[in-house]
Amino acid sequence: MSSTLTKILLLILLVPRPGLLAAEKKLDPDFLPQGASYHPDVPSPQDFLGYPIGSRFTRHDRLVAYFRQLGESSPRARFEIMGQTYEMRPLIRLSVTDPGRLGGLEEVRQAHLRAADPSNPEDPDRPVVILLGYGVHGNESSSAEAAMLAAYHFCAAQGEEVEALLRKAVILFDPVYNPDGRDRASHWFNMHRSRHLSADRWDREHNEGWPNGRTNHYWFDLNRDWLPGVQVESRTRIEAFHQWLPNVTTDYHEMGSDSTYFFEPTEEANQNPLVPDETYQLTAEFSTAWEEALEELGSLYYTRQVYDDFYPGYGSSYPDLHGGIGVLFEQASSRGHLRETVHGQLSFAFTIRNQVRTSLATVRRAVELRPRLHKLQRDFFASAREPGGAYVFGEPSDPAREDAFLDLLRLHKIRVHRLQSDARLGDAQFAAGEAFIVPLAQRQRRMVQSIFETRIEFPDSLFYDTSAWSMAHAYGIPHAFMGAEAFSQPLLGPEADDAPAAPSASPALERARYAYLFEWTDSRAPALLHELLSREVRVKTAFEPFSIGGHDYGRGTMLVPVSIQETDAQRLHHWMSQAASRHGVPVRTVPSGRTSRGPDLGSNDFRLVPPPRLLMLLGDGVSAYEAGEVWHLLDTRVGMPFTKADLSDLQRLPLEEYDTLVMVSGNYSRLQEADRERLKEWISQGNTLIALRSAVEWAVTSGLAEEKLLPEGPPEPPAQDAPSSERTERIDYAQARETEGAKVIGGAIFATDLDITHPLGFGYRRRQLAVYRNSSILLQPSSNPYSSVAVYRESPLISGYISQENLEKLAGTASLSVSGRGRGRIVLFVDNPNFRGFWHGTNRLFLNAVFLGGLIDLPRVR
Repeated sequence: MSSTLTKILLLILLVPRPGLLAAEKKLDPDFLPQGASYHPDVPSPQDFLGYPIGSRFTRHDRLVAYFRQLGESSPRARFEIMGQTYEMRPLIRLSVTDPGRLGGLEEVRQAHLRAADPSNPEDPDRPVVILLGYGVHGNESSSAEAAMLAAYHFCAAQGEEVEALLRKAVILFDPVYNPDGRDRASHWFNMHRSRHLSADRWDREHNEGWPNGRTNHYWFDLNRDWLPGVQVESRTRIEAFHQWLPNVTTDYHEMGSDSTYFFEPTEEANQNPLVPDETYQLTAEFSTAWEEALEELGSLYYTRQVYDDFYPGYGSSYPDLHGGIGVLFEQASSRGHLRETVHGQLSFAFTIRNQVRTSLATVRRAVELRPRLHKLQRDFFASAREPGGAYVFGEPSDPAREDAFLDLLRLHKIRVHRLQSDARLGDAQFAAGEAFIVPLAQRQRRMVQSIFETRIEFPDSLFYDTSAWSMAHAYGIPHAFMGAEAFSQPLLGPEADDAPAAPSASPALERARYAYLFEWTDSRAPALLHELLSREVRVKTAFEPFSIGGHDYGRGTMLVPVSIQETDAQRLHHWMSQAASRHGVPVRTVPSGRTSRGPDLGSNDFRLVPPPRLLMLLGDGVSAYEAGEVWHLLDTRVGMPFTKADLSDLQRLPLEEYDTLVMVSGNYSRLQEADRERLKEWISQGNTLIALRSAVEWAVTSGLAEEKLLPEGPPEPPAQDAPSSERTERIDYAQARETEGAKVIGGAIFATDLDITHPLGFGYRRRQLAVYRNSSILLQPSSNPYSSVAVYRESPLISGYISQENLEKLAGTASLSVSGRGRGRIVLFVDNPNFRGFWHGTNRLFLNAVFLGGLIDLPRVR
């Protein structure tokens, strides 16, 4: 085909048909300021993409291509790729500033960091640094489209106003925080778009299929991941954030379609007490610029409601703890191209327009407040250096978990030292050279407090998300606070920035004559076990502690006898050596099966671990968050493939091919009686059902598990002639949200007593275990006294908010229990052991259920 003919065909394809063009023109509002003129060498988004913004959802690859084009065509812009997602989509940044500054941008960055440090002289002429971040939730799509328009404006707008702004600012555009989720959503909306748009909220276009585009590849909510830093997108952005320490960071979202537009400030009672008042005062001064921008368009908006700044892991709150200002924007979502709402028809284009205008207003106000923003950051870091105590921590029994915690601290640029002298703090003993110490007096003081501190008193009882986030408890790391009077510089050993990873097995592992042993306390042991089982190596686990060869071993220790394997000793040694080294798990060899304490290695107290054949049900009605947490844990930390099947296929699934079934929170009411009976029979044949949170309720109420919930039902209403003391107290209607919301357990940390002799407790050394709870499910202790594996302590609250009524109900109830059925069992996790991928302290419970669940025999009670 000739090049001329090819061009003609492309032109024909790019020209919209009249009907479609007419529909799209109706959606095209005035996105950018009236009267602005733009340089012709820089293409607008519409010119580059070939369609008006708002008439289509732009695929991520086209969005990346447009930002790359801006970097090539505008002398004000530099394009870079920071990393990539799990699905190999690039994570990008466009830096925009005065052309004379762009060539020395690295010098500008370093100068900004130096001046932010109060020990260095201030540079009054340095630019203000603004990070415009968009689209952490992939199906909140207006923000990324707005990012293209805002970037175009600052790259191409002509005139003194824009040029003056760029002389005093460096603008960092991060147009899509969540590319994988965005493309999932964009494909859905574009796929269901009609030539003649349907605004009916029940139209398929407006109702995404499971798991929808909100989350990333592993179905994680990235807006909660700035503190945990579990996902690759978050880690990339945290590193990029610390490269610049922006003075202002935006976080653009969408909310329910019947809402309007939200911007900060939040309600005063919902502000983080670690954040200086000046931060929130400056945020309020920004808000007047957003008011003006939206009122110019006639757009409705609100502030100081619903959202909070407590949790430091949002994209809008993390900057507040680094001397900057983080700002949340929430736009009512069209969830498609055109949708009917209580305010009339809401178009995708209209939602984009609001986001564009607040983006432009943010830059203008940041430049106006530039000296105060610089002073805020310097004062913030100056106050961080005030004298204080230190936190001491260490977990010698699980160096892998300890190293993961160290990695978290390094990610947030927290200074950590090795402990130089032994320290006893309360009941905790920390050994010099093994433990670590984190002084409060450092640049990242507020992040240190966020990671270690607990809080049980709050000015308000309503929370948008969680009320507790102590990462030290989430990782299950023993730690203690050392007050200023006890803390001294001689306790600080060398910095642990380059601390080695957990000790790995030597490549020259000695060949065993009798058996290999590795301990189950190591968090990387499940990955090693899985690899051995996948090679059909026979592995046994200890049900009793024992001593051999001068070492003490606990319950759960894995035994690999040489003589019972199908493979020869030389190949077994090769597998053991390579796998142990790869996973970093210390392995020891023993020449004999005779122990000095406890059962000999040939005892029945060592039981064969069967390779799990795991199935997880998911799909409509099932929590994508919890399913994603299971997937992420097994896929990235254990390396274990398993089957993810749709709930609607349950009747067709060959259940006999699986021995372990995971059911996370969800609505399972659509399962028929025949489905329930089939599951009962399957469990009775010796298999294991692992139920999490609301799946526990379903398992109990459907009769699969013979346990009881508390309360078992709503209280009976008092009789009409009941005394006044028994009648329901009247409460004003306006207090309903506050009164009822205070009864919700939105997310707090509690202490349980864990039976570490139970297979589900193998690998734990201490009976007290911190768990995360964000539900009101209450499970009675099992009627079998051996089956309540973890029970809430009498005074269980460690950190977070819970009403006194709920706290009294919670004490003594079960957090983890096992219910028997025939030869099988149901493992009931009332609380999520895999919460958001960072609860390392309770992951082991779930992995024990996966690998050791089939070994649980419920003792008979006589």
